[in-house]
Amino acid sequence: MSKKFLALLLSAMCVFMLCACGNNNATVADNQSADSETAAVADIDKIKQAGVLVVGVTDFEPMDYIDADGNWVGFDADLATEFAKSLGVEVKFVEIDWDNKVMELNGGTVDCIWNGMTLTDEVMSSMSCSNAYCNNAQVVIVNKDVAVDYDSVDKLGDLNFAVEAGSAGAEQAQANNLNYTEVQNQASALMEVAAGTSDAAIIDSLMAAAMVGEGTSYENLTYTVGLNEEKYGVGFRQGSDLTAALNEYFKTSYSDGSMKAIAEKYGVQAALIEQ
Repeated sequence: MSKKFLALLLSAMCVFMLCACGNNNATVADNQSADSETAAVADIDKIKQAGVLVVGVTDFEPMDYIDADGNWVGFDADLATEFAKSLGVEVKFVEIDWDNKVMELNGGTVDCIWNGMTLTDEVMSSMSCSNAYCNNAQVVIVNKDVAVDYDSVDKLGDLNFAVEAGSAGAEQAQANNLNYTEVQNQASALMEVAAGTSDAAIIDSLMAAAMVGEGTSYENLTYTVGLNEEKYGVGFRQGSDLTAALNEYFKTSYSDGSMKAIAEKYGVQAALIEQ
């Protein structure tokens, strides 16, 4: 076999292989597109067949918490209930470990995460997230009698904080090089401070407004330093058609005033974001 013929043969084989790879890649892309389209209808179909929207929550007043009758209530809980009604299904709330929220979602234990969830880069890369609907911030909680000593970030270094595992509060503790211990949820973080087992906590400002200070269960606690500004969103599985459905519901409920009415019931109307 001549060198010239061998070179021509190898050249032809390379062209064939490139074409084959191109066709294969096109097939993979087509399959991925088809899978994406399937995923885009799977969640609504699934919950309609089941007759229920399963919502992952934690104990987080005023967004999601259990009332005296044993029912989940709160701004997020009530809003989720109304959204489920708009889809023609019931709602079921499942208390989850916040640090495992992505695993719970992807594993199908819940259909969405609706619990005053901060739209961090990590959250938005691991879930299909709704439009932001509430403003929030992470704030420092301490006993009233020492509040004046901890009124700026640079004074927090000697405190031991309690923060919810996997939360925006934990991220702020890390970002500011603070000493912290992770606990189950934000309610537990407040209990740690009240009990004196932690010096301080980092929780959501909406929770602080509802649960800390005069007229609350934690009258001896107060919030001092705001550590950031953030926004809340609802998380679904990647590709879920529930995301678009919720965004449309947000627009409708905001424009007809029903979202504001629910917000006023729980005192969070000032945090609402126009849809």
